[in-house]
Amino acid sequence: MSHSKLQQSTPPSKSENAWLEGSKTLGLSVILALGIRTFIAEARYIPSGSMEPTLQINDRLIVDKLSYDFAPPQRGDIVVFNPTASLRQQNFKDAFIKRVVGLPGETVEIRNGQVYVNGSALNEPYIAAPAEQWNPVVVPPDSYLVLGDNRNNSFDSRYWGFVPRSKIIGRAVFRFYPFDRITPLNQPVYITSHQTKEKPQ
Repeated sequence: MSHSKLQQSTPPSKSENAWLEGSKTLGLSVILALGIRTFIAEARYIPSGSMEPTLQINDRLIVDKLSYDFAPPQRGDIVVFNPTASLRQQNFKDAFIKRVVGLPGETVEIRNGQVYVNGSALNEPYIAAPAEQWNPVVVPPDSYLVLGDNRNNSFDSRYWGFVPRSKIIGRAVFRFYPFDRITPLNQPVYITSHQTKEKPQ
């Protein structure tokens, strides 16, 4: 009586098991890292002085890429965005970082060194110096007007226009380097010229 042979298999050795588990761990780590960078957060560094004094050259930041899926950008947010069509025409390819100043539908201008939004002056303690005069503009729908904190040394919306919402990568939320300046990047609280404090009783 003939017997068909069964395929024999031997259990993998411990070294093979270790190599396989190591490969799985490494692969999973890469996938998680790519997923986090793509959908949740990523690190960025500051290449220029356009956001001084708030951000210095070579500062390292964490950029939140998730929160804008649930709420729109707000005035005061420091945002990272891909080049707009106008910037691409000027051969800019790398991401920019600026502060949101004008929201969709608002009228923004600069006079007497101060930013006015819909006729109200903004209190901006974070800027390096007062900016030069800039005539009123209306921010288009689903777009944002962005300025650098170093107003007189920043290539921003005054020169190339507005940032469409679709170009915004995320919001800078935390500086993790240099270590002596680790700090969250909190949204500023604005007091405009149309707001008044209550008189003491």
